[in-house]
Amino acid sequence: MQKLILIIEDEQPIVDILKFNLQKEGYKVIEALDGLEGVRLAQTKEPDLILLDLMLPGLDGFGVCRKVREKSNVPIIMLTARDEEVDKVLGLEMGADDYMTKPFGVRELLARVKANLRRHVVDEEVESSEIMRIGNLTIDCSRYEIVKNDVVTVAVDGDLSSVTVKNLTARSL
Repeated sequence: MQKLILIIEDEQPIVDILKFNLQKEGYKVIEALDGLEGVRLAQTKEPDLILLDLMLPGLDGFGVCRKVREKSNVPIIMLTARDEEVDKVLGLEMGADDYMTKPFGVRELLARVKANLRRHVVDEEVESSEIMRIGNLTIDCSRYEIVKNDVVTVAVDGDLSSVTVKNLTARSL
């Protein structure tokens, strides 16, 4: 299945270059020319990766990153002319997974896109192997919790192997 990349960038020539090269590599690409539209697309289209400029109309890249992180762990690569260390640190601390300054090399960008996607797939596999879902019941082995309808109903201090289906009656949940 084609990976979906969301480009949030207000400079159309940069969007065109990115889009051309990403599509050439086999990615599906959508674009937003301002921060508010970027947040909307991130929430409705659920991209596999976001390329995010910092200096955007409507809502700046830091605000976009903050809004996206409220609901998603999608990889975010910031692409910006801001090359001060404080900007890089702030971007990474706000939730970006990577940070590239303009001008950038397209080959390096594509390599970073692939690396972030690869790392994200591995993270999802690890996360999904620790969470089991049966109907409206969720067992999170990494947090030792059993959740029903998004409410923690049983917190087990220790190994979940001692919890069996027989122990879980409708009354206890």
